[in-house]
Parts: sequence; structure tokens; C-alpha cells
Amino acid sequence: MTVKKLPVTIMRGGTSKGVYILESDLPENHDEWEPLLLRLMGSPDAKQIDGLGGSYSVTSKVAIIKKSSHPEADVDYTFAQVSVDKPLVSYKGNCGNISSGVGPFAIEKGLIEAKDGTTTVRIFNTNTNKIIAADVKTPGGEVEYSGDFAIAGVPGTASPVKLKFVNPAGTLGKGLLPTGNVVDTLDVPGFGKVDVSIVDAANPLVFAKAKDIGLTGKELPDEINGNPETLDLLEKIRGLAAVKLGLIDDYKRSAWDTPGIPKMTFVAEPDDYTASDGKAIAKDKIDLLSRMMSMQKAHPSYAMTGAMCTAAAAVTPGSIVNQVLAPNADTQFIRIGHAAGILECGADFRLEAGSNVPEIIDTFGFRTANFLMEGTARIRL
Repeated sequence: MTVKKLPVTIMRGGTSKGVYILESDLPENHDEWEPLLLRLMGSPDAKQIDGLGGSYSVTSKVAIIKKSSHPEADVDYTFAQVSVDKPLVSYKGNCGNISSGVGPFAIEKGLIEAKDGTTTVRIFNTNTNKIIAADVKTPGGEVEYSGDFAIAGVPGTASPVKLKFVNPAGTLGKGLLPTGNVVDTLDVPGFGKVDVSIVDAANPLVFAKAKDIGLTGKELPDEINGNPETLDLLEKIRGLAAVKLGLIDDYKRSAWDTPGIPKMTFVAEPDDYTASDGKAIAKDKIDLLSRMMSMQKAHPSYAMTGAMCTAAAAVTPGSIVNQVLAPNADTQFIRIGHAAGILECGADFRLEAGSNVPEIIDTFGFRTANFLMEGTARIRL
């Protein structure tokens, strides 16, 4: 047995928490990354008791970062989703919440020089081959973590990080609507036909109407996770969408072969509901209800890349999201009512007359981040 000493930083990014690592500290052979990251996070184990993971998909994430040679980027960022209960590390897709910590990390590690005021860090995400611009508050040339900006799902307030996903459509190389259709009909074994929109911006998502699958859109994570039949139905829909995207051949293999994308999401028209913390959310404060899945469980809040894709879907005429969107919604500030509260996001787009496929120039939203610790992990291999 050997012991690998690995310099690591633990950061909260948005509503996720992960381990941030300089790529230069990892083995040059990428085939060696998976066993190393599994041991680092303590997977597979439901409690991840022997590692740095936190037993949830949103706390079992890794960001791998290096200085970029890309002409439009300052740093390269590779996202790794480490499964909690399976010996699996997925590099398919990106995490927008973890992305919000990349800019501060890059500045802290000297990969980019901070400006006095605000520093824009241009991030090339290797998972999706897309550019993300992160605006980080840096008064006096130092990252500012304290502030008065609050995001649902995180206690207290912090300094805002604006994330702009530039030209986010087509992470799979097949455009905004990778199947070529605004709406597809899936024949779900044991259930029946379900209309969905499969949209790819920042990450590919599959959207279904809550009422079409026996739900309301107001469900909380424990309610979803405590219902095996609901979990099975949602994963079947996601697996069938993955087949349509050409990611897998057998929908029954979705949890193993493509666990992170497409992300399953169900939506509904705005309505009053109670968030996970007991706070009442009024329907006139949101533009739609939405619930996301993450690694076969309900997301406790909302993925940032999911919000970016939801914003893009909202401005796509006839899409499932567009169909449930409040008639007076401002597409620059779409208010998503999720399990933990409200997330605002927006899309800059162009739509040619007679077309139902908008050109998504960028999508954007605000997150916060916090530098929690840095040190050396001792990994037994």
C-alpha cells in the first residue's frame, strides 16, 4: 500500500461543496485519477465516512484546475462528479455551482492576477468545451468572500459571483435542441407516453411537466427520495432521453453509464408552496416551479447549469418550460421556484422571425462561494 499526499482546497461553490485541486498535483496519466478521487472522497460508501465527501451528490464533487492555453480563457477547469454509492467518477457535464468557486480558487492560487475592484476570470470548462466568465469581487486585489448577497439553500450572506455562460448551447455538439425537436414523446415502460423537451445549454436537461407524471412541482426532496416508484419513473425518463441523445443504448444502464447527464427536471406553472426551510413562497414571486434530480436523487436546491438551461428553454417557443412559464415573465430575470427557494437567472438571445430555435448568446446568474480550508489529503492506494 502506498500513501499519496495531495494538496487540496475545500470550497463551497453556490449550493454545492467540493474539493478543488491543481491539475499539476495529480498524476499525468488521467487513468490514475478515478481510483485516486474515489479514495479521496471515500466512495463507494453511503456515508463517505473514510473520505472528504459529504454523503450527498452536491458534496461529492471535485474541481481540477490549471492555467489555460486557450486563447479566450485564463484557466482550464475539469469537473468530476464522484458517485457516493458506486465506484464511479463521471466527467460528463459540468456543475455550475462548483464553477462559482473556480474564479476565487484561481486567484488564491496565483493562476491569475487580481485587479482592484472586480476581477473577471475566464474559465474554459473541459467537460463541455464552453467558456464561463466569472466576475469576482477583489477589493485591494484580494478575493472578498463576505457580502450581503443571499442565495436560497445557503445560510447567511456572502459576496456575489456573477457567472456568464458564453454561447452555452450544444455542449454535446448537437445544438440547443439536440434531437431536432422542441418536444419529443417518450414511451415509458410501465407508465405510458410522456412529452419532454430535451434542451442542451450549459448542460443537457430533459424537462417534463409535473402533472404529466403524477406530480405537482411543489414536492420537496425528502418526499421524492422517499418514493421508490417516483425515483424509478424519473430515472426511466432520464434514461430514455439519454438514449435519444446517443449517450447510451439501453435506458436501464443510465445510472451507471451516464449518471450525470441529461439532468432530469420537472416543471409546473407558478403556485404557492413551502420551501424546505418552511418559508412560504408566493406564486407571484416566481415564474415557474421546477425540481431537479442529481445522481438519481432529488437536488436539495437547483443546479446552476440547470438554471442556465432552464433559462434557455424558457425562451424557446413551444418548449415544455416555455409552456408553463408565467405569461408576464421577464426573460432577463427568470425566477425559478425550487425546493430551497427562488433562483434568478436570465438569457441573452436572438430569435429570427418564424423560427422556434433561439440563438442563445449567453445565460447568466449569481452565486456565492466560500474558501473553507486548504491542506494535504493523505490517500491510501
